[in-house]
Amino acid sequence: MDQKFEKISKVNGTLKLPGDKSISHRALLFAGMANGTSLILNLSEADDVNSTKNSLEQLGVIFHENQNSLFVDGLGFKGFKKPEKELNAGNSGTTARLLTGILSAQNFDSILTGDSSLSSRPMKRVITPLIQMGANIKAKDDEFLPIEILPVNGLKNIEYTLPVASAQVKSAVLLAGLFEKEKTFVIEKKPSRDHTERMLKLEIEMKDSLRYVSSSKLNYPTAGEFFIPGDISTAAYFIVLTLLSKDSELIIENVSLNPTRLGFVNHLKKMGGDIKIEIKSESKGEPFGSLNVKSSDLENKEINKEAVPGLIDEIPVLSIAGIFADGDFELRGASELRVKETDRIQTFIFNLENTGLGIEKFEDGYKLSGSIKSFSKPKTFNSFGDHRMAMTFAVLSSLMSSGGIVESFECASVSNPRFLEQLKSISD
Repeated sequence: MDQKFEKISKVNGTLKLPGDKSISHRALLFAGMANGTSLILNLSEADDVNSTKNSLEQLGVIFHENQNSLFVDGLGFKGFKKPEKELNAGNSGTTARLLTGILSAQNFDSILTGDSSLSSRPMKRVITPLIQMGANIKAKDDEFLPIEILPVNGLKNIEYTLPVASAQVKSAVLLAGLFEKEKTFVIEKKPSRDHTERMLKLEIEMKDSLRYVSSSKLNYPTAGEFFIPGDISTAAYFIVLTLLSKDSELIIENVSLNPTRLGFVNHLKKMGGDIKIEIKSESKGEPFGSLNVKSSDLENKEINKEAVPGLIDEIPVLSIAGIFADGDFELRGASELRVKETDRIQTFIFNLENTGLGIEKFEDGYKLSGSIKSFSKPKTFNSFGDHRMAMTFAVLSSLMSSGGIVESFECASVSNPRFLEQLKSISD
């Protein structure tokens, strides 16, 4: 579906967003693993999260839905049932990688598959530490989906240093560690999202600037109530749109304010963005509150390479802010963008060709200079089936005088199926 976007003259209003995708995945998994019934409120509506839910149903977990409430009948320690068919993670790397950790400790064999995009993304980074724990995993070309996970007679605890900052790899190892009495340690050189640690109340130690996170059977999840704060990554598109639109103001309520997810907000503030943060409460260790965003004149600032892992998902839309800010926008140290749903360095630059911008491409980023020229008719952008590319160029289209068209925009449902509805509600 090709979606046309008109220029937006002003943003005004209040948004309450569906639950954060990363937290939603974990709430479903932990509730399904727990013994007893859990309640999940404000679960994400994303296709990715539905992939996790569908996989859990195949493993025997029972769900009861009532409007915005989801009741989950968990199966307890090693209570999952052998699935009758392959588990399909769809486009969701979180589903595939976290389930791989959990399934490595089960007493049955299982096969994980995904769509063509996910099947081209690296799984070896998860498989390697799990095999060190004693897991029996077979993958296509030793690296890609589909993967087969065979039962073993227990796993062993390990200490594993992450070669690349990755919350998914970290979580997969820590979740496998929940099935053993002795502690498994994941050691981080650079911090990554900490939802797993917070929600399971895992022990964290700092030694010589390294972060040691441990898990064991003592941390196994228990049934309870999960309130999922609004998705901060979804909020990013509306934040950038508001900052760059004249005479605009937007309030985003009950949104996740986890410090490991605020890298892009902090950078936008550094650029001069008028963004006020108010923490109001927390759920399962996850802080949430409101953001008040107003139109701002932005100036590009250097993005520290150390900060890139903390804003990796928001880099495309942050780059749109950089295009309209004073000065050149330069991104380095972001080679991880090349192994997302698409090669986001390549697809982003492809879409900006012939726009009048000066573009310099690097293996780990790019540099953008100048300004976008005026078009007599809407410019067409290609999402390449990548949900973040689709929403990023929806924002750019909404800022251009001629508007724009985003091809295959339906892929936005991977993370936010209600994007168009939300955009309409705050647009003049």
